[in-house]
Amino acid sequence: MTAVILRVLERAPQWLRHDLESKDTSARRRAEETLAAMIADALANQTGTCSQG
Repeated sequence: MTAVILRVLERAPQWLRHDLESKDTSARRRAEETLAAMIADALANQTGTCSQG
């Protein structure tokens, strides 16, 4: 799971990184929600990267 999240962070677009650091609450919230959606999607669509045993 950690590897999947790290891959998402590595691929995050520059605008997202910038907005995560923003003092503008709405911009930061939008970036946080976008990042959360990207992570959730990556975790939901991972195949064979995690053993459940």
